[in-house]
Amino acid sequence: MGSVRSLSAASAAPSRRKAEAEEEEVLVSQEPMQDGAKSPYMEFTGQDSITCPTCQGTGRIPSEQVNELVALIPYSDQRLRPQRTKLYVLLSVLLCLLLSGLGVFFLFPHSVLVDDDGIKVVQVWFDRKNSAVLLAITATLRIRNSNFYSVAVSSLSSQVQYMNTVVGRQQLTNVSSIQPRRDKLVNFTVKAELGGSLSYVYFFCTLPKVKVHNIVILMRTSVRLSYIGHSAQSTLETFHYLDCSSNSTAPARGTR
Repeated sequence: MGSVRSLSAASAAPSRRKAEAEEEEVLVSQEPMQDGAKSPYMEFTGQDSITCPTCQGTGRIPSEQVNELVALIPYSDQRLRPQRTKLYVLLSVLLCLLLSGLGVFFLFPHSVLVDDDGIKVVQVWFDRKNSAVLLAITATLRIRNSNFYSVAVSSLSSQVQYMNTVVGRQQLTNVSSIQPRRDKLVNFTVKAELGGSLSYVYFFCTLPKVKVHNIVILMRTSVRLSYIGHSAQSTLETFHYLDCSSNSTAPARGTR
């Protein structure tokens, strides 16, 4: 009996050791899983794998499948909710409106005013043979540029009338250029001849008994302006008194 019990105890000892060894292996295999649950992920590196762009570093995908796989992002992901989108859109719209308004304000054609600044010089000659009076009339225009860019005076034409008869003409091209937000005086000279049917003017202007030899003329002046592909024309009609007996010069006036 004693021998049988010793044999059974000896045979049970190895089986108990084997069971204990298996339990230790199970515990050892569970330890990495528990560690992996605490750590972000367990990385199995390889030469043909890259970090997954959508799983925040919790896995790897083969590099040859980068263009084949589709990443799913949760609806609650913050990347799907850009911050301050409405603010950026509003600021962009306001900036566009501001730039458009400034562009229209600076580039929109403003008025260019052309005013008569009077006659400066009158030179008189007498043609006794033909009983005619020859005049060289130098007049001045004041042109005001209200734009934020230069304005070119492309042409200027003027004619002198006496008693509804045209007695002189003048045509000029490429006259001048007016700087932005400035005004400029433009001088031009028109030559006129009062003879033929108007020969009585010669006797009036040379009559010694008359102290005042003034005549009235009408000057019709047309100015063509061009700026930024835009063209405009301004016409003036002014009456002037002239002393036809001798040369005369208007007194100088200060620039306004």
